[in-house]
Amino acid sequence: MEKQVFTENWPSNFSEAKVVQASMQGQVCVTGRFDGLPEYVAGVDVAFRDGGAITVAAICVLVYPAGHCVEQVCYSEPTRFPYVPGYLSFRELPAVLVAWKQLRAKPQLVMCDGQGIAHPRRFGIASHLGVLLNLPTIGVAKSRLIGDATEPGKNRGECNPLTVNEEQIGWLLRTRTNVKPLYVSPGHMVDIPSSRDLVLAAGNGYRLPEPTRLADKLSKTRT
Repeated sequence: MEKQVFTENWPSNFSEAKVVQASMQGQVCVTGRFDGLPEYVAGVDVAFRDGGAITVAAICVLVYPAGHCVEQVCYSEPTRFPYVPGYLSFRELPAVLVAWKQLRAKPQLVMCDGQGIAHPRRFGIASHLGVLLNLPTIGVAKSRLIGDATEPGKNRGECNPLTVNEEQIGWLLRTRTNVKPLYVSPGHMVDIPSSRDLVLAAGNGYRLPEPTRLADKLSKTRT
């Protein structure tokens, strides 16, 4: 069941965010096996304009197995939180949560442009959003934040574990043949194998899975 989420008392500085993150990170669950994509999958992407003063959040909801977009929401507001590495979810999520409340569709899985547990404290934006919404989430990042992985083969679907001190936290996953791989990690309520399989299943011939590709495009066209 989706939680009721409010952002009126959202942390406005690093000290407040540090306390909130420490209190929430233990709620992250990386179990939950999926045998295929659920009917409604959302992609979330955030962009900034005016030198970071304005946050633009985009959400696109796709229906499967057809894989076409049935709803999209784009919302912008003044940025509430400074840029602090490792705490980017506090900068991006206020706008995302307002956009989320505008959705009519009810996604059963969310893919975020960013990290899940592939984060120094295992609490990237996908994990943070998943805990707040009580929904399965996956982080799909274009670059590495932490962890080590051997470069996978050149073919789509080839991958290698992303690890920290021998603990697997995700995948370095080739989603398009001969194209730079992505860093994929569970956010919440999704296990590590499913995070890889679901991202591949949501592909449409591009590097990014279709839900986040469309959200990325929407966020940038509204900036």
